Amino acid sequence: MLIPHPLLGPRDAQEFTYLGDARLIDRPDGMAEGAGAAFHDYLYLRDNPAGPHRELWYHEHGDRSWLVVTRDTTTHEILGAELVKGPGR
Repeated sequence: MLIPHPLLGPRDAQEFTYLGDARLIDRPDGMAEGAGAAFHDYLYLRDNPAGPHRELWYHEHGDRSWLVVTRDTTTHEILGAELVKGPGR
């Protein structure tokens, strides 16, 4: 499977580590009211979609970038990839 890296072009999926649902990027605020419930949901509740799904991939054997890859879970077709944007990135 080839992942279309936004900076480096098509890369073999073996260069990457799959880290799960891209919603993991949106970590709850540990100091906010209701943080316990928010972290429970963040850690334990996951979707198992059939069809397009946004996933978090780490380019471990490359430039060490983080990507959000949109992949169809029924066909494994890669629909797109983008660099993760956020604090420190």
